[in-house]
Amino acid sequence: MTVSDHIRSQFLTRVVVRNFRSIGGCDVSLDPLTFLVGPNGSGKSNFLDALRLIADSLRTSLDHALRDRGGINEVRRRSSGHPTNFGIRLEFRLSDGLFGAYAFEVGAQRGSYEITKEECTTGHARYVVRSGEVVVAPSEVFPPASSDRLYLVNAAGLPAFRPVFDALSRMGFYSLNPDHVRALQPPDKGDILARDGSNLASVLERLEKSSPQVKTRVEEYLRMVVPGIEGVSRVAAGHMETLQFRQSIAGAKDPWRFPAINMSDGTLRALGLLVALFQSNGSGRVPLVGIEEPEVALHPAAAGVLRDALRDASRHTQVLVTSHSPELLDDPSIPDEAIIAVASDHGRTRMARLDDAGRSALRERLYTAGELLRVDQLRPDETAVPSESQLHLFESDGR
Repeated sequence: MTVSDHIRSQFLTRVVVRNFRSIGGCDVSLDPLTFLVGPNGSGKSNFLDALRLIADSLRTSLDHALRDRGGINEVRRRSSGHPTNFGIRLEFRLSDGLFGAYAFEVGAQRGSYEITKEECTTGHARYVVRSGEVVVAPSEVFPPASSDRLYLVNAAGLPAFRPVFDALSRMGFYSLNPDHVRALQPPDKGDILARDGSNLASVLERLEKSSPQVKTRVEEYLRMVVPGIEGVSRVAAGHMETLQFRQSIAGAKDPWRFPAINMSDGTLRALGLLVALFQSNGSGRVPLVGIEEPEVALHPAAAGVLRDALRDASRHTQVLVTSHSPELLDDPSIPDEAIIAVASDHGRTRMARLDDAGRSALRERLYTAGELLRVDQLRPDETAVPSESQLHLFESDGR
């Protein structure tokens, strides 16, 4: 990956999370391709969900996003200290090269919640909202605020903040469900792939029409994962639609055609992963793609192909992956900067870059990340795991 590719694809540069689910506090930097590595239950998915909460809240509302997760009491961290607030801070670089930051804190109240503070800075534009009151206005004429809705939704009507809203709301996070990919799907515009893959046929059709070369690339990778697959297309099924695969069969002159209902979980999941990764076509349509355990349902021999696809896609879209697959990480070219180690201590998530031993082993090419994972030596640098009191979400916190 060249320096220009690195700059083009890196959207989120830093993420700070405080008191969200199992995460008491974390402060991590993200690369164009970042692997969150740790055992089951360590908190990898909770980190992705903190980012997804922002996208969901901007697409719908914070209230809807919290209710979808069981309410604020299921989101804020449960601990002996009984924290009532959770907060998230994102530092980013937009497609035009402008840097900025977005942060908010949500406090639990009896039977409800309140956005206690929200702040956004992009270029020379800035706003600060406290408990529904605008204390630093984004412009001379500005929309009102409320204590239960993210102000960025309102500020998106202002030119300075619209790119921030668009980028954050279009982040895509995926836990693909083969049953939903296999089922007949209602047509839509195929703008962004749904989290479970339930509009995969529409997204694939959009790629075929607008970027046929990208669809061809998806099919080439799919062919390497599932030998014999010649191609895949969207086909109508009454007022619904589905996927149709073309597969070579021994003794047949032409490929046979199979509907999605006849395909394996691994094939459908592989297609969904590839479309999720390449759906932007370098346009910035989806600036960040987060994928949970992409190796699930795939044969270990396909790990190298998947790794190549992740690296290829990260040239144009930032990619964030959770994994505990040694096969996926079994490549000496994966640098230590691309790995965030995640561990759990009595239900509290600890996540940071690798400790000194892990970094040295990778930099000196003594082991691959996969080999270290097999012997449980991918561990977070404990000196880089902050306490809640050390975390600052807002510029005014004295950072």
